[in-house]
Amino acid sequence: MIEADGDEAKGGAASRTLVRGLEVLHAVSCGHAELGDLATTLGLTRSTTHRLASTLVEHRYLSFTPRVGYSLGPKLLELGFIAGRQMNVTKAAREHLELLSSGSGDTVHLGVLEGGKVLYLDKIPGSRRVDISSRIGERQPLRSTGLGKALLLDEPTARLRDIYEAEQREGFRYSVELSEWLRRMKDYRASGVAFDLEENEDRVRCVAAPIRDVSSKIVAAISLSSAGQYMDDTRMERLTADVKAAAEAISRDLGWRAAQANIAGPSTTASRKRGPA
Repeated sequence: MIEADGDEAKGGAASRTLVRGLEVLHAVSCGHAELGDLATTLGLTRSTTHRLASTLVEHRYLSFTPRVGYSLGPKLLELGFIAGRQMNVTKAAREHLELLSSGSGDTVHLGVLEGGKVLYLDKIPGSRRVDISSRIGERQPLRSTGLGKALLLDEPTARLRDIYEAEQREGFRYSVELSEWLRRMKDYRASGVAFDLEENEDRVRCVAAPIRDVSSKIVAAISLSSAGQYMDDTRMERLTADVKAAAEAISRDLGWRAAQANIAGPSTTASRKRGPA
């Protein structure tokens, strides 16, 4: 019994050391390069911080330059390259899409920008008896779809105007005038979500949000869609937090980090929210 307790204690100490090592890496990635600054930021003694950092340097997770301090090491570049090959947006998004769909009862889509259109990469039907005609692999216009608008949230006004006019020339039917569409896009950019108010398919509404990669670039978008009878203005506003939370969770899995990320991020488990039924 004493032996088992000893093993458990050793395991707990090893886990704490691992967590502290991850926190050192996270702090260095946030720009805390000098030993004293690292120790203060992490709430550790200088000797403990030096021991952890030296071990990370020895294993190439950190680099050290005299009079400059610590920086991320080459081992992380190697692991990042491997992770990039193993991870893609569809794989990263799937579990989050399933949670969003099951929690809300609505259909969830994943899309990317390709060839000036929205390419649908994934679709999870909801539990409601609502027929959403979208198909994986199809392409849809940008200006009328929630996914399309979410993919364009970072684009300047001049680029948005070009996209609107290009789709106009291509003959896509759209009832929203350019000035009104630009006004809505400005509001969507400010809120971080975009709506489809029965603009792309009759009696179908959706809430969409962008997915970002490690560079904060928008690389994909998700949308939650349902019939207008289940998606009045009040419910759409209520769903914005859930859709944004799912998109941000996928973004974090792709390496994105919010500017205000807490320094203790590696040791914190984010909760996953489910949408209202």
